[in-house]
Amino acid sequence: CQRTVCASSVLKYISRRSCRGNKLQSTRRYPFKNIETQNCYTHLFCTSSFICVSAVNKYLYLHLPQLSVCFHNRSPDPTNYNSMSNPDPFQELVDSLRKVLLRSPVTIPSAPPSEEPPAPSTSSAIVPSCPMARPAPYAGGAEECNGFLLQCSLVFTMQPALYPTDQSQIDFITSLLTGPALRWAETIWHQGGLAAHSIHTFTTHFKEVFGRSDGEVSAGEQLYLLKQGLMSTQEYSLRFRTLAAASGWNERSLLTTYRLGLESKLRLQLAALDDNMGLEKFIQLSLRCSERIQSYQCNQEPVNNALLRPSEPASPSEPEPMILESGRLTSAERQRRLTRGLCMYCGASGHVRLNCPLRPVRTAVSVIPTDREKMHPLTTNVCITTLSSSIVVTALIDSGSQRNFISGTLCRQLYLRTKITSKIYQIQPITSETTSPTCIHRKCEPINLQIGILHQEKIQLLVLEGANVDIILGRPWLVKHDPILSWGTGEILKWGKGCVTDCFPEIPRPVKKPLPVFTTSVESPIEKRSVQIPKIYSSYKDVFCPKRASQLPPHRPWDCAIDLVPDAPMPRGKIYPLSLPETKAMEEYIHEALSQGYIRPSTSPAASSFFFVAKKDGGLRPCIDYRIINQGTIKFRYPLPFVPAALEQLRSARIFTKLDLRSAYNLVRIREGDEWKTAFVTPTGHYEYLVMPYGLVNTPSVFQNFIHEVLREFLHKFVVVYIDDILIYSRREAEHHHHVAEVLQRLRDHQLYLKAEKCSFHLPSVQFLGYIIDQQGVRMDERKVSAVVSWPEPTTIKELQKFLGFSNFYRRFIHRYSNITAPLTTHLRGKPKTLHWTPEAATAFQSLKSAFTQAPLLTHPDPDLPFVVEELFSPNFMGILRYSIH
Repeated sequence: CQRTVCASSVLKYISRRSCRGNKLQSTRRYPFKNIETQNCYTHLFCTSSFICVSAVNKYLYLHLPQLSVCFHNRSPDPTNYNSMSNPDPFQELVDSLRKVLLRSPVTIPSAPPSEEPPAPSTSSAIVPSCPMARPAPYAGGAEECNGFLLQCSLVFTMQPALYPTDQSQIDFITSLLTGPALRWAETIWHQGGLAAHSIHTFTTHFKEVFGRSDGEVSAGEQLYLLKQGLMSTQEYSLRFRTLAAASGWNERSLLTTYRLGLESKLRLQLAALDDNMGLEKFIQLSLRCSERIQSYQCNQEPVNNALLRPSEPASPSEPEPMILESGRLTSAERQRRLTRGLCMYCGASGHVRLNCPLRPVRTAVSVIPTDREKMHPLTTNVCITTLSSSIVVTALIDSGSQRNFISGTLCRQLYLRTKITSKIYQIQPITSETTSPTCIHRKCEPINLQIGILHQEKIQLLVLEGANVDIILGRPWLVKHDPILSWGTGEILKWGKGCVTDCFPEIPRPVKKPLPVFTTSVESPIEKRSVQIPKIYSSYKDVFCPKRASQLPPHRPWDCAIDLVPDAPMPRGKIYPLSLPETKAMEEYIHEALSQGYIRPSTSPAASSFFFVAKKDGGLRPCIDYRIINQGTIKFRYPLPFVPAALEQLRSARIFTKLDLRSAYNLVRIREGDEWKTAFVTPTGHYEYLVMPYGLVNTPSVFQNFIHEVLREFLHKFVVVYIDDILIYSRREAEHHHHVAEVLQRLRDHQLYLKAEKCSFHLPSVQFLGYIIDQQGVRMDERKVSAVVSWPEPTTIKELQKFLGFSNFYRRFIHRYSNITAPLTTHLRGKPKTLHWTPEAATAFQSLKSAFTQAPLLTHPDPDLPFVVEELFSPNFMGILRYSIH
């Protein structure tokens, strides 16, 4: 045996020789025990086959130099057991091991022995390695990668003497590989790469090859879609914790997602808990609450939930409950049971006659409609709001009921307080006079009941046990509200006159600070005009097709990402009441967006508000309040073009074409996995966008980046792009045709479509971004100049700010604009609340309007002509103006 003899091979050799009659059965497994004393060592090697692999391995590792004497210059054939010509090598090995082991205890080294002579060691106790299960073979699956490496790491930690070096650990991992993983290792092995790696480098590269590169994204998507369903709460919590650990989400988002994934009954029980209590504490409370619910359901007696179904009358031969089966209850016995609260059926305590376990189950009688006659109960959905929760339930409108009722089951689910009524009500079904009436003696606390979008009331209901609907609205409710019903559809068409003042909330007054408007993707109606696309571009008619533009665009590298800062708050938008025209417009918008695939129903924890604003033409524009999401969004800083600098590119252009993209922002998809952050609520449901909506803080920058990447090779040559407006300019007409065709082809390649009615082709002068552009230069739009000239004198600070903001757009055309407006801007310093109009301000106001009528034409700068540099100084600032005179 050489110095590199494997300890496990020696042990196998010893086991074969020490087990009589089984020396040739190499596949037999032998039990092993730990070695603790020297007496055990002698017993082990002389008489027993019980061997501790780990302990003997350590001793063989330390004393291989001494043991190698036994096999020096002997035949390498270890299977020649019965050779009688030579001394028995097994006996010599046992004798040598006995001498070594009986000499003294051995110290386990912390590192492999070096070539230098070892220093004298001190005696110490042997620390046996913990037995470890061998990790399962690994074939290269991404899901099992981290678990496989974890098991290998535990083996190295618990058995350091077996794998003391990085190379031994790499070899151990490699020995467990199969399939594609083994083929990868073979390739690295042949290249000599395994020997050059440290264990850290090897495992890092191993994860890069076989692990999931998008682990957090994949875990987040699974976490978003995870619902309890048929799983137990413990199984759901375990699955949730596993995904949450790899998702990278903050704790508040995890808690909200966990709550929404619970089954409805458990979520209702936990509705009153605070979201700030922490995820782990909330999960523990969920588990305890689930166990109590299951325990309650197991112990609860079955109850017949038929609503007002009369019990089958007892046959004459069936006696009433008796005392010791000797006769009916006497008056004294009945009084005794009533006084002590005993069951009127069996006489036991702890329950009443209705829930008596000894009471025989009687078959309920119900009216079964024939095929020609089907029953359609008149029901409606109502919303019940309590201090801790809000829930939508079903209400039966029953004109034959003399009272309003709530089922006992729902009353317990909502934890509604009840109290004893002043009198006992008896319910007698109309189908049978012989059936004993049901007694009702409890009523619940007043609750808030909402029907539809606006109708709200506070109502007190009697508690009815055994009802199979949640609420019964009887004749008193119908008399109070006097609704007009559609008996065909079951809808409430109109409420009574008293509901207008008592049941409808007051319309809120407008707040002092108006809400910022973030519009959705609804386009304003435009002036219809006949658009003739030049025949030279007839092959690009599909680029102007409205039907193709309404299809869901594909995912691209430029999808809109919504990255939130840690612990970003989630919007909890309110549902705004809508008028009848607004309700109709909302339904049309939702239906169209769903059919196009732009939105889908959502289960997101986010919910932004949906409302309408009026347009100048009298129409309605849907808007979504994304302020909360925008506050927590990491800003995308891609710049928008500086318009004056962009127009300087047009100095030599003589012919122009203007293109306008159709549904511009909706041409970009939301990044997969971020759709839930765009969720919004309407009176009809909860939805989320699949395309980029208007109103997100990064929407302009994302789209500008996208359109720049699409047309990048044309920029600064013959194309200017500002968001969805594209201007193509050229010197000659033939050259211009080629430029337009190139742009149309590029738009087709990226599935971008144009609005033909807003496009203009081959014009010598074009209106673009508020300017009139031709070959001579740039001038102001006459319509905007007329608006400034006819502007009335401002009377409030807000009106003055609006005028200066409008006129500031054309300040490049007004020489010494700051000097002219100085008397006006002084009124805005210090944030005044009222406007004190002075003669100087009135003069400046008229001078500015006059300057607009005399504004010159700004010619395109010519770099071959000299420029004039004008410096402006003030006590605090310095400005420089460069211009050329033509």
